[in-house]
Amino acid sequence: MHTRRIGDVQVGSVGLGAMPMSIEGRPDESRSLATLHAALDAGVTLIDTADAYHVGAGEVGHNETLIAKALASHDRGGDVLVATKGGHLRPGDGSWTLDGSPGHLKRACEASLRRLGVEAIGLYQFHRPDPRVPYADSVRAVRELLDEGKIRMAGISNAGPEQIREAGEILGGRLVSVQNQFSPAFRSSEPELRLCGELGIAFLPYSPFGGIARAGELAAQHVPFARIARAHGVSAHQVCLAWMLARSPVVVPIPGASRPESVRDSARAADLVLTAGEIAELDAA
Repeated sequence: MHTRRIGDVQVGSVGLGAMPMSIEGRPDESRSLATLHAALDAGVTLIDTADAYHVGAGEVGHNETLIAKALASHDRGGDVLVATKGGHLRPGDGSWTLDGSPGHLKRACEASLRRLGVEAIGLYQFHRPDPRVPYADSVRAVRELLDEGKIRMAGISNAGPEQIREAGEILGGRLVSVQNQFSPAFRSSEPELRLCGELGIAFLPYSPFGGIARAGELAAQHVPFARIARAHGVSAHQVCLAWMLARSPVVVPIPGASRPESVRDSARAADLVLTAGEIAELDAA
């Protein structure tokens, strides 16, 4: 697979979002492990997770533990950059809550370290701004984790342009990634994508197909993507990822998957080359 850069690490140009393997509707563990192994076999070397990817209140970090098990049982596990996040919580009733306090972020990082079984987390991202906590305080906690060597690289998620600039300043130029939602139906992160390109920071689009509930509707809802997919003899999902890769060299999409077939299909997008005309058509779609 072609590679792109996150900080000082080269990763496969298409990553994997592992959330579907741990939240509501998740598959059994054997299929999840098969999916993760299929990703590694396909050349995926970036896996995105978070401590909040779980269902029950008593299984915080379910997704991190699953990934650690998959990597330990595959001969390419050591080549993977695991990107995890802190600052979101799931109390077990189906809701999502926030805690961006420095104390929580530091405790969350320590727990993620234990679950992943590493001395330092490859990429740690502040999951989502907490309106009750000054953004600078949350980012300073991430900076302290970086300075202490508990994380190798730092990123932010669900951030706007001013937050990106603020985080970059607080981290002393060591901000390496921004993970925001971006898809054919959700393009409001265009300013953040452009800013990341200007700053040379990796932009990690999550929910690139529109989210778990809508991923299967991509071809039906976005006709140009389906038409171009037919012309190339590939899926509309591959076209979607190839379009994102063509937007900027800093883009590394992280499509979610819970089946080996899905992750293999997504990985093939790394080799799909769209024409300038096709890209322009999709930009305007």
